[in-house]
Amino acid sequence: MDTREIIKSQYYASLEMLKQAICKCPESLWNNEDAKNKFWHTAYHALFYTHLYLQETEKEFIPWVKHRDLHQFLGPLPWPPHDKPKIGEPYNRDEILEYLALCQEEVDKQITSLKLDAESGFRWLPFNKLELQLYNIRHIQHHTGQLYDRLGAQEHMDLVWVALRPDTMKN
Repeated sequence: MDTREIIKSQYYASLEMLKQAICKCPESLWNNEDAKNKFWHTAYHALFYTHLYLQETEKEFIPWVKHRDLHQFLGPLPWPPHDKPKIGEPYNRDEILEYLALCQEEVDKQITSLKLDAESGFRWLPFNKLELQLYNIRHIQHHTGQLYDRLGAQEHMDLVWVALRPDTMKN
């Protein structure tokens, strides 16, 4: 297996774990007002940045057709005056799953021709494309872990670890 196939496998495994959390989230948690970051919003944030960092450069990124301005931010804006954006209508589960499927398609499309030693393509990330992929997968897993923890603590759910691209796992 070459490096690109390994990267694809780990993206798919990470996205499958996120998908599991999204699919198992009860309606009572999806848009719970008590959560610092709503379940749907955390999932959207993870997918937005997955999609963004799979692109060659920041300039080449075309947001998802259903993107809502500033909904990718979980906290204050990274530029002055650093206000917290107003987040409007929540995405529903089907919309989030649609975006997840688009990100899965982007994995195959983008990773296949990736120049691993090229610069990241994002001025705020001072490393190469290979490290960007590891960074991006860790970001997916960070937020998936938060969602798994929420489902475990509040709903007593057990969710499974996905080690490899699901279609390559043997029973």
